[in-house]
Amino acid sequence: MSEKYKVFDSKMPHFITITVVGWVDVFTRPNYTTILDQSIKYCITSKGLIVLAYVYMTNHIHLIVRSEENKIQDIVRDFKKFTSKALIKEIESSNESRKVWMLNKFSFEADKTKRGVKYKFWQDGFHPIVLDKNYLLEQKLDYIHQNPVKAGFVNNAEDWKNSSAKSYMMDDKTICIFEIDFIR
Repeated sequence: MSEKYKVFDSKMPHFITITVVGWVDVFTRPNYTTILDQSIKYCITSKGLIVLAYVYMTNHIHLIVRSEENKIQDIVRDFKKFTSKALIKEIESSNESRKVWMLNKFSFEADKTKRGVKYKFWQDGFHPIVLDKNYLLEQKLDYIHQNPVKAGFVNNAEDWKNSSAKSYMMDDKTICIFEIDFIR
C-alpha cells in the first residue's frame, strides 16, 4: 500500500471513501441508509469517531473523520465488518426487488477473494487522505457536499438528505441523524 494512503495520526482529519463492491447502488432505500446512520452513531458514541462531514451516495460514502481515542483504520474496519453483515441480512429479509441479483453479485465478489466468506459487500481499503492544510479541508468539504449535485440527484447540496450539507448551511450540527463537528 502506498504511503500516501495510510493513517499515521488519527487525530488529524482524514477524507475517506468506502465503496460497495461493483459499485452496486444499494443506498437508494432508507432501510439501508438507516443501518449506516446507526453504525456511524455507534462509532461516535462507543469508538470515539468524530465526523466532520459526510455524504452517502448510492454506492459509496465519503466522510471527513478523526479520532482522539482509536485508530481510524480500526474504526473503519469494525464499521465495514458490522455494516456488511447487517446490510446483507437486511437485503435477505427485505422485500428487495433486486435481492437475487445483489446477493449473487456479493457472492461472486466473495468467491474472487478466496477468503471463505459467503458475501463481500465493501471494497477493500478506504483510501484515507490526511487533511493537514485548510485548503485541503475546504476542498474535500466542498467535494463531499457537491457530490450529489454533480451526480444530478439534487440542484442544491442541502437538499440531499444523506449529507451534512444542510447542517453546514444552517450552522446547526444537530440536524443530522448523528451529531457532527464543524470544520472551522
